[in-house]
Amino acid sequence: MSVETAGHTPPPFSEHDKLGRLGAKTSVLDNETELRHALVAEFAATADDARDAAGKVDSNLHGAVHDYRKALRRARAVLSLVAGALPKSERRAVRRALQEARRAVSIARDHAVAPEVLSTLTLDEISLEAVKAVFANAHASMPTSAEIKQVLAEGAARAAAQVEALEAALPAAIAWEVVADGVRDVYEAAAHARRAAKRSKRQFHSWRRRSKELTYQLEVLAGYAGEHVAEIQHQIEAIADTQSPAVDLIMVRDFVRTYGQGIAPEAFDTLVHAIDTQLDDLMRDSRSAGREVFKVAPKKFIRRIGKAVRKDLAPPAATDLVTD
Repeated sequence: MSVETAGHTPPPFSEHDKLGRLGAKTSVLDNETELRHALVAEFAATADDARDAAGKVDSNLHGAVHDYRKALRRARAVLSLVAGALPKSERRAVRRALQEARRAVSIARDHAVAPEVLSTLTLDEISLEAVKAVFANAHASMPTSAEIKQVLAEGAARAAAQVEALEAALPAAIAWEVVADGVRDVYEAAAHARRAAKRSKRQFHSWRRRSKELTYQLEVLAGYAGEHVAEIQHQIEAIADTQSPAVDLIMVRDFVRTYGQGIAPEAFDTLVHAIDTQLDDLMRDSRSAGREVFKVAPKKFIRRIGKAVRKDLAPPAATDLVTD
C-alpha cells in the first residue's frame, strides 16, 4: 500500500531524489538523519527557553511564568512531531514530565491573570463586592516569589532532562511520515475538541491547547520549508488568538469557584452568571471563526501541509506543477 493510499502525506520529494529537484531549495525535511537532529535541537531550544524564563523571576515575575509555560507548551508540540518514532513508554514519560512541570505554576498564572481579566468585565455592585471577597480569599494561597522561583527552576531542570531522554530514545533517523502523522494527530484532536466545545468549557480549553501546539508545529516546519507553510500557520494562529479571551474567562470562572467560599449565595451566583454570559458569547464567536479551518478532514489537512512543503522546496518554475 502506498503512503498516499494509507492516508499519509508523502515526503516532500520522492525517495530517489531526497535533495529535491535540480535547483530546488534543500531542507532538513529531505534528509531523515538531519531531520532527526533538527527536531532534537528544536526540543532542546524549548528547554533553554524554560531555563531562561526561570531566570527572569526577580525582574518580571508574571512575564517569567508566562514565558516558562509557553516554552513547555512548545516542547510538547515538538514532542508530538516525533512521537511516532518513540517507544510508547518513553513518549508518555516525557509528555508527563512536561505536563507536571507546566501545571506546577498554574496557581501563580491564575493569580496573575485573574485580576486583569476581571477588571475588564462589566459588573454590577453586587458582583464587584463578590470579586473583592474572592481576591481576599485567594490572597492567602498566592505563592511567594521565592516559591515560584524554585518551582520554575525545578521545572526547567526537569525539562532539560527530557532532552537527554528524547535523544536516547529516538532512532537515528526520522521519516517525514512520522512528522506528518504528528501534525495530523494534533489537528485531529483540535478539530474534535472544537466540535465538543459547543457544550463543554473543558473541551474549549482543550481546543485552545491543541490549536497552540499546532501553531508551534507549523512554525517549526515553516522554518525548514517556507512561506506556504507559514501561511497555514498564520491561519491557525489567528484562530488561536480568538480563543484567548474565552480561555482567560474559563480560568477566571474556575478561580471564582475555587476562592468563592463565604460569599453570599446571591452575590456569588450573580458574579458567575455575569462571567458565563460573556463567556458563552466569546466561545460561540471563536468556534465560528474556526469552523472553516477545522471542518477539514485530518487526511485532507495533512495533504495540504505536504503540498505547501513541496511548493516551498520546489524551484520557482516548478511550483505550479505541485498538486495534491
